[in-house]
Amino acid sequence: MTDGLGSLLREGRWRWAVLLGLVAAISLGHYLVNVDQHHYHDIFRRSYYLPIILAGLWFQLRGGLAVAILVSVVYAPHVVFQWGAHPEAQWEQYLEILLYHVIGGVTGLLSLKERSQRFKLEKTAQRLNESYQKLVDQASQILTFEEQLVRASRSTALVELAAGLAHEIRNPLGSIRGTAEILKDETISSAQRGEFADILLREVDRMNQVVTDFLQFARPVDLGKKSCDLNALLWELVLFTAEECHRAKISVRFDPGDIPSVPVDSDQIRQVFLNILLNAVQAMAGGGALRIATHRLDDSLVVRFIDNGPGIAQDLLPKIFNPFFTTKPTGTGLGLAISQRIIQVHGGRINVASRVGQGTTFEVQLPLGDETSSGSTAG
Repeated sequence: MTDGLGSLLREGRWRWAVLLGLVAAISLGHYLVNVDQHHYHDIFRRSYYLPIILAGLWFQLRGGLAVAILVSVVYAPHVVFQWGAHPEAQWEQYLEILLYHVIGGVTGLLSLKERSQRFKLEKTAQRLNESYQKLVDQASQILTFEEQLVRASRSTALVELAAGLAHEIRNPLGSIRGTAEILKDETISSAQRGEFADILLREVDRMNQVVTDFLQFARPVDLGKKSCDLNALLWELVLFTAEECHRAKISVRFDPGDIPSVPVDSDQIRQVFLNILLNAVQAMAGGGALRIATHRLDDSLVVRFIDNGPGIAQDLLPKIFNPFFTTKPTGTGLGLAISQRIIQVHGGRINVASRVGQGTTFEVQLPLGDETSSGSTAG
């Protein structure tokens, strides 16, 4: 770090030496050339812009203004004494001095803005590198997990799961590589660098979501069961998603039945219901209606989510709970797979019925268990 600081100081001194040398050489030209040789003085006068602009680029606003002031100081005596006999031209010289300060200030400000933008891009690159290192660590864990699956000759379903994960990771990796190659091009503008940095961040977030969902799907489900009022839980979700449903022009109707509390892991069941609810909202891109209803059926509680969206084709219905299967352009295809697994660990099941053009119904059945509480409703 000391070597780097010393290098910067040496470079700064060298640049100031160049600037002072230019100013001195141009000034000598003014004072040594006869005042009658107007065309030479015009060249010298405009040559001052070179050190002023260089100072603005090298040392930002302070440098540009400092050299502009220096030029004014060394040029002013020439204007006063040598051009004093030509008052009609003297005003032009004073205007030139004013322009020196304007050019120095504008160049310095632009250089300062560019430096600030470069600093932001470096910060973004640093965050991307940190995210990349995290992804490398997670990818290493996944690869280790995949190798264990292959060595143990697990079922074909697990092999397909690993292949699906590799496919989902490969796409954002390709985007990240392509964008990184573009960022290496020094000719692209700062605005374009910012846009490509945003693309990198989105792809990193997308890959991180895939990895997070996969790890959640792969790890065993640990239940912390306790008595839960499903009507109250569903009503909280309706309120929680009310703003999003309103923006999507979707009306939500909740019909709570007279049902007892049920022993479940409320956090995981909330995740299941929220996933199904949001899937219904996303399916009805042009607006629609969603009805949520609960009732008791023998020794089970039933929760239905009924929408009037576009529906699901019959040939796709058997696949919707498969890991990495999705019809959404940005989905990971693990949401419903995780939801089904959570319900199955609770001893329940998820059923789905759909007709194209008429809508879809998801039905979640949960066992009452050995202990139930008195009926409750929410509204």
